[in-house]
Amino acid sequence: MFGAVAGKAVGLVVSGLAGAVAYDGVKKVARSGAVREAAVSVTTWGLKGARAAETGAEKARLATADIVAEARGRIGEEAPVPGNGHGHGHEH
Repeated sequence: MFGAVAGKAVGLVVSGLAGAVAYDGVKKVARSGAVREAAVSVTTWGLKGARAAETGAEKARLATADIVAEARGRIGEEAPVPGNGHGHGHEH
């Protein structure tokens, strides 16, 4: 019985020691600026990905507009003037 209790006690001490060592390691990494550097790197990748997605979306929008304009031309319709969505005939 004493052996079982001693075994559990040793396990708890080892577990606590490992936790303390891990905690100290995390504190050192946080102080070194590595966490901030990693956060900046991840944010940079995110911004680059967002810009690439915006560029792709704009290219798709322009390609679609060209196709619609060509289709309207084939059936004899005039394409609306770009940016004139006011619905009235005077200039601003």
